[in-house]
Amino acid sequence: MTDADWMQTALTLAGRAAASGEVPVGAVLVQGDSLLAEGWNRPIAAHDPTAHAEVMALRAAGQLLGNYRLADTTLYVTLEPCLMCVGAMVHARIERLVFGAYDPKSGAVSSLCRGFETPGLNHRVESAGGVLADECGEILKAFFRERRS
Repeated sequence: MTDADWMQTALTLAGRAAASGEVPVGAVLVQGDSLLAEGWNRPIAAHDPTAHAEVMALRAAGQLLGNYRLADTTLYVTLEPCLMCVGAMVHARIERLVFGAYDPKSGAVSSLCRGFETPGLNHRVESAGGVLADECGEILKAFFRERRS
């Protein structure tokens, strides 16, 4: 599958988050051509400020593999990750991140800061942004439009 195909899967999960009243962000973790784990935003339902889509996918993969190190994996997420999620990816040894929409308010890959380039980190995550950016941005815009009305 292509990056766009995996991002489409993440968008489906973002819809699941929106349907439950959460900010619509979805994530899938892939190893080779296989889906390892998925996640969507759940901080409200879980009463957990760390329950971002990325963290949920990393937790599920760690449980599945019996290891917190998730080497040779790619994480696809519909929104540019925050600094917390960037840190989790570094600790998990994610090889590659692909994200959809840029987040000028809290994106820690390239918008607000460049978290993966922090000096002293013992792991570097390759990243690419803007995959299906319009679709990923639209689900967020529609969610917040509806909440304001």
